Amino acid sequence: MVGFLIFLVLSVLTCVLVFVVPNAWVTRVSSIMGSLAAVALLYSGTVSLFSHGWFLSLWYLRGWGRLVVGEPHLAAFFVLITGLVYLPVSWYSPEYLRRLQHHYNLRYFVIIYHGLMMAIILTFLAQDVVSFLMAWEIMSVSSYLAVNFEHLDDRHTHAGYTLLGASEAGFLLTLGAWLPLIAASHSIDFSAIQAASWQHQASRLSWVVMLCSFFGFGVKAGLFPSMSWLPRAHPAAPANFSALLSGVILNLGIYGIMEVNGVLWPIHHPSQGLLIIAVGSVTALIGILYASTENHLKRMLAHSSIENMGLIAIALGATFTFRAAHLPDLAWLAGIATLYQILNHSLFKSLLFLGAGAVDLGTGDLDMDHLGGLARRMPWTAVVMLAGVMAISALPPFNGFISEWLIIQSLLRSVVLKPPIDQVVFALSGVIVALTAGLAATAFIKLYGMVFLGRSRSPASQNAQDVGRGPKGAMGTLAVFCLILGVTPTYLVRALSPLAAKLGHGGTLQGLVPSFFSPRHRPLALSEAFKPLGAEAGRNLLPGPGLVFLYQSPGPFSHVVFASSPSYLAMTLGVFLGLLYLMVRVLNRHRKVVRHEPWQGGVKQLPVNAHYTATGFSNPIVVIFRAILRPHQPIEQEELLASHFHAAVRREVRESYVVDRLVFYPAGAVAARVSGVLARIHHGKINAYIAYAFLTLLVVVSLSLWALP
Repeated sequence: MVGFLIFLVLSVLTCVLVFVVPNAWVTRVSSIMGSLAAVALLYSGTVSLFSHGWFLSLWYLRGWGRLVVGEPHLAAFFVLITGLVYLPVSWYSPEYLRRLQHHYNLRYFVIIYHGLMMAIILTFLAQDVVSFLMAWEIMSVSSYLAVNFEHLDDRHTHAGYTLLGASEAGFLLTLGAWLPLIAASHSIDFSAIQAASWQHQASRLSWVVMLCSFFGFGVKAGLFPSMSWLPRAHPAAPANFSALLSGVILNLGIYGIMEVNGVLWPIHHPSQGLLIIAVGSVTALIGILYASTENHLKRMLAHSSIENMGLIAIALGATFTFRAAHLPDLAWLAGIATLYQILNHSLFKSLLFLGAGAVDLGTGDLDMDHLGGLARRMPWTAVVMLAGVMAISALPPFNGFISEWLIIQSLLRSVVLKPPIDQVVFALSGVIVALTAGLAATAFIKLYGMVFLGRSRSPASQNAQDVGRGPKGAMGTLAVFCLILGVTPTYLVRALSPLAAKLGHGGTLQGLVPSFFSPRHRPLALSEAFKPLGAEAGRNLLPGPGLVFLYQSPGPFSHVVFASSPSYLAMTLGVFLGLLYLMVRVLNRHRKVVRHEPWQGGVKQLPVNAHYTATGFSNPIVVIFRAILRPHQPIEQEELLASHFHAAVRREVRESYVVDRLVFYPAGAVAARVSGVLARIHHGKINAYIAYAFLTLLVVVSLSLWALP
């Protein structure tokens, strides 16, 4: 509780100080106070996650109940992630915001920024429905203000309204889950709702709650079918807010789904978990297809966030399915994959968005077709972005490899499920996860190659300059986090094991990380079998259970299903790279390096527009998946000179997002037709209006009489 109170005091104090200090100090004060507030969040989340949480009763609302805030283990996990992102973003912000100070009042941005952080934390910590909804609304409005901060550009204003509209639509849909929960428990308190859930396990209410909460919170998480706001909001938002938007705010949607369907009103039907897996699979596929074909850097990263939210939904759906099928060990395994992917995405996506902001600062352009060769002019940004690209592409030794590998291993365990349809859904989802992994590698090879490698394709990239110490420290810290979580995953799995056990309703650490380092708990058969492979390497130096992932099938005839050690893999990669470097140095010690101009097709100077571009790189994917994407929609407008003569025919091409084309455009057309029909009754005839009122009264009286016993 102490850490939370310190965070609250520091955030409020910052909002007051920005009106006292001179303009030149506003961003610096915000950075210092934000860093201290982030440290307080890290302390609060760590203490609550690894010990007992705390609860604080605020005040009693007559007719509603008592408002409560608290930090149980699930909320503490998300608070800890928020602190891990909030700290480097606070270091990054002063230099980035300096470019806006001549056009906008940064005092208001600082207030929006810190007010948003307070609303986010209060949303995580709310332990009653009223407090949760109030904090959620403040967070949504603050997000709109942050995206719309550069309001002089009409595109930013439109993007802000899109985000706000999507947030409010999701909010209204979640009310369809909260109101039945209040009615069933006769309370707004989360603990009372959780206690009442066991009395309605088999009722239809569980489906209503699940559907409304999943699709309502799925709007904020960017899940299908409501993800089209995300690629519109990110290009308009400042880069420091984009890092928070993908690294923290999207987590609010996932938190809402987990809190309602995993804690308050647990899912008890495997088919509900399968629905989540199916929606997550569609989300991941659409997100990575657009990320692979997009050339705007921030918009591409936004589509990648959609893909990662889909992967998280797949893992979460597997957790709920195994839990409903009474397979706690597998539910625990999928729960570990879910939590690991949430943490990983927050770190490497924040790093990539901060890197995109650094590219914007250095060049003033985010179109990958106009960039290139930035590794020479922005070396630090190139190195940390390489770490982020490797992490998000699931390449060892970085953290993205661990979580995606665990997700795939969880899906492969569907062979133990009895209904064939369950196995089919899991198998198709596994295929989509594998496809998205390959497309993600392609997309981020394009990003890094077209932005940082090759030759400059514009004057902006030729004159680029690297960022200062604050952004360098922020991006470097996130890159180090990604490396640490990729090299020592067994320690994080051990830390997350109790929380995964609560999500999976059982399961133990021994199912994935056997105690090779502990003589008392070490399985002798496994020890003898895996000792020659190095499973006990480091036993006398390192604490903990060991450095090996190893899953055994349950039962009397158990066998090892899979085994892996990312820690030893990272060590081996380091040794081989070191030996390769020494070999090259020794073999080339007497050779001279001669530099020449690169061959350019036999011409003296190849034009800039003839270089290989991001559009050319991604064009094969556009061709292969054109039937799904159909990225452009032709529109014809005719002007008639007379009834049979055309004065002009104008043909334009409009970008068409697949979800808008399949879901929202048809829904809008239906709504327009319905409104057209309803508009006909507004004709101004008083007798007809009296008839409408009389018919309504008859219907109400008839229903009332029918309802009487």
